Amino acid sequence: MKNLFNLGLILFIFSSCNPTGRKAINEEQFASHWYQGKAEINVFDLKQMRYGEEREGNAVMIFVTEDFSKRKQVKVDDPSAAGKGAIKVMKLNMTRDFVTGVYPYHTMLSVFTPVYDDINSPKITASMTEWCGQSFAQFNWKNNKYQINLFSYFEAEGDQELSISAMAEDEIFNLIRLNPELLPTGHTKLIPSLIFNRFTHIPLDSESAVISKRKSGGNQAEVEVIYSEIGRKLLIKYVDAFPHEIISWQETQSKEDGTEEVTIAVRKKVQMMEYWQKNGLQDESLRKSLGL
Repeated sequence: MKNLFNLGLILFIFSSCNPTGRKAINEEQFASHWYQGKAEINVFDLKQMRYGEEREGNAVMIFVTEDFSKRKQVKVDDPSAAGKGAIKVMKLNMTRDFVTGVYPYHTMLSVFTPVYDDINSPKITASMTEWCGQSFAQFNWKNNKYQINLFSYFEAEGDQELSISAMAEDEIFNLIRLNPELLPTGHTKLIPSLIFNRFTHIPLDSESAVISKRKSGGNQAEVEVIYSEIGRKLLIKYVDAFPHEIISWQETQSKEDGTEEVTIAVRKKVQMMEYWQKNGLQDESLRKSLGL
C-alpha cells in the first residue's frame, strides 16, 4: 500500500510539473513569434467545389495577436487605458476568392480566440459576397452561449437571432496555433463552419461531431472532424512543432446521391509582415511575393 501511495505521489508531482493547455504555452517562445508587431500571412492554392464543379482560387489566413475588449468584444484602441478590461487574443482573418462562371465569390471569416483565458472565442464573424447578394453572421459569447445574428439576402433565411451553447468549429485553427493540446477529442457538439453554412444553407445549430488528432509522419500532425449526420468532414494538417503552422486543410461534403465534393487548400507562401503599414502604391509588388 505504501509503495502504491509513493507511486501516486510521484505521478502527481510529475503531472504538476508538466502543465497542459494554455498553461503549457512557452511565453518566451510565444512572444518571440507573435509579439513582434507583425502578422503571419499564409497564402494557399484553393480548389473550391461550388455548384458541382471545382473552382481554382486563393485562400489567405492571417494570424495576429491583439488586445480585445472583454465588454465590447472589439479590438481596443488604447490597450494601456483598457487595463484589466482587455484580454490578449489570437485573431484569424481567413478569406477565399474564386470565380463561378462570370461572377466572383469572396468569403471572409474572423475568429478572436483568447491566448491566456480558458474560454470559448468571444467573437466570430463571417461574410460572403457575390453578384447575387451578400450575407453576414456574428457570434458573441455571452452567458455561456453564443448570441447569434444572421443576415441574408435569401427570403427563406432573412434576418435571424438565435443562441447556441457549443464550441464553434471555426475556433479550431486558432487553437492549433496556440497549442494543439487545447483541442477536445472524441464525441462532442460543434457549430459547423460558418462558410460551410453559407454554402449549404443547412439551418445553423450544434451538430454531433467526432474530433481526432494524430501524427502524420515527419514533423507533421493532423486534426480530423467528422459530422456523420450532415455529411461533413474537415481535415487540417499542421506542423507539430511551435508555432504549429497550418500546411493545408480539406473539406469533404457527402451528397445525398452518395457522391463527395472535396475542397482543398495547400499553402504556397508564408511571410511575417506589418501589412497594415504596406498600403502605398509602391507596396503592391509585395502581392507578387505572396503569390497573389
